[in-house]
Amino acid sequence: MGAHVVTLGCRLNLAESEEIRSILSREDDLVVINSCAVTSEAVRHTRQAIRRARREHPGARLLVTGCAAETERDQLAAMPEVDGLVPNAEKRDPRRWNVAPEGVLAPEHTRAFIEIQNGCDHSCTFCIIPQGRGRSRSRPIPEVVADIERHLDRGAAEIVLTGVDVTSWGHDLPGEPPLGTLVEAILARLPEVRRLRMSSVDGIELDDTLLDLLAHEPRMMPHVHLSLQHGHDLILKRMKRRHSRADAVSLVAWLKARRPEIAIGADLMAGFPTESEEAHKANLSIIGELDIVHGHIFPFSPRHGTPAARMPQVDGLTIKARAKALRGEVARVRREWLESRVGIAQDVLVEKGGVGHAPDFAPFRVGDGPHSASEPGEIVRIAPSKVEEGMLV
Repeated sequence: MGAHVVTLGCRLNLAESEEIRSILSREDDLVVINSCAVTSEAVRHTRQAIRRARREHPGARLLVTGCAAETERDQLAAMPEVDGLVPNAEKRDPRRWNVAPEGVLAPEHTRAFIEIQNGCDHSCTFCIIPQGRGRSRSRPIPEVVADIERHLDRGAAEIVLTGVDVTSWGHDLPGEPPLGTLVEAILARLPEVRRLRMSSVDGIELDDTLLDLLAHEPRMMPHVHLSLQHGHDLILKRMKRRHSRADAVSLVAWLKARRPEIAIGADLMAGFPTESEEAHKANLSIIGELDIVHGHIFPFSPRHGTPAARMPQVDGLTIKARAKALRGEVARVRREWLESRVGIAQDVLVEKGGVGHAPDFAPFRVGDGPHSASEPGEIVRIAPSKVEEGMLV
């Protein structure tokens, strides 16, 4: 049966958890918490997951890895439920788990998350992740292609390229190739890749080759998730982000002019220190202006050791109210978008539980209709007739 692996946080952690699960496929009495430390709330969830795992697996050995295992090392090691920590940078090395490598990946998902890069060289004032992940490190093209081939052999129908700072891929490789070079190579060398998707990207770093592929290549999914963070220029400057609101608006307009069906996602933070009511309204308005239909809303929480923790803070009740307002606006825009997709046939990747996703990542429920017998991993063409409970049916 193998180790029980609990994943918190980002898609990169999800990709790494699949590899850990494969490495530990013969370790039945082991629980691994692959932790997150992006916010104080994430660390709290990590602690909760540790306590819950110990209650559910009282006799197992419990190890913690991930970003919180670096940034909160002493605190987590002191928890009575924890038997040990595995350094985040070494969690993909079988030797750190005292087992022999299996040599075969066995992903649990029809969608395979491929790590192309790890670490980050930027210094956003709210973020502690560079302390947990280290400097940006890129995987060479042959290594990424070989990894994708292994997942394709195991039946993956869609490939998602992921990392801590995906668009910094290549900056540390000979010649400093841009991310578009990697994506172009994957599509050229692996014609069996039917669906290629990007995880969160820094829009200011999208190169011309990648932009052209997003605009015109049918195997590139029409879905861009931006690491946007805010819609007000002064807050973006205080976050030490490298883009402006106008940069984001211009990018989305360019993409939609060339590929109208493209769906935009974004990370947005509520209640960053010094955020005025005017700044909050700018944050709120960018959701409609960019037509953000896949929105991830994060209430700000200070991390000890970051510059943002030393800035004048917004009170907790205001942060909570602003996060609720942002979520409500995303829900409104998303609902209108889903309703606009009714009657439009799309190729849906069927997943477990009778659900699936279209190329633009619109969620479908396929279990009740003529495709109810479809197996996970199949791609079926569906023209939805209605929206029900947030899904196309």
